[in-house]
Amino acid sequence: MRRRIDGGSSFERDYGYSRAVVQNGFVFVAGTTGYDYATMTMPEGAGAQAEACWRTIAGVLEQAGTSLEHVVRATYYLTDRADAEAVLTVCGRVLREIRPAATLVVVAGLLRPEMKVEIEVTAVMAGTISTI
Repeated sequence: MRRRIDGGSSFERDYGYSRAVVQNGFVFVAGTTGYDYATMTMPEGAGAQAEACWRTIAGVLEQAGTSLEHVVRATYYLTDRADAEAVLTVCGRVLREIRPAATLVVVAGLLRPEMKVEIEVTAVMAGTISTI
């Protein structure tokens, strides 16, 4: 069974995607930028944008029935490698004990010029993690 999670962004409706999809015990969270989707404002700095990304992602995971501690994969997209330290410092603080498999990619640009970072994650549903 597939369940869609709406994050409240007009982008989702306008561009035909879901903030997250829950299926087969996984939560696939779409690339998330630093917008505050209630006000459609974005901080200027890459570190502050990363903070906003994680707030949105945490809220979406909670709606899905899981949390940041269940993130197993993260991908970070940056438009400027000079922002890597600021973004990774935020990611390190958020994920220090979780330590998912992660990738950082420097890209030529994101959808809008003010976007400096985009983060996407995959998480498992709470209660589906088993130990080997």
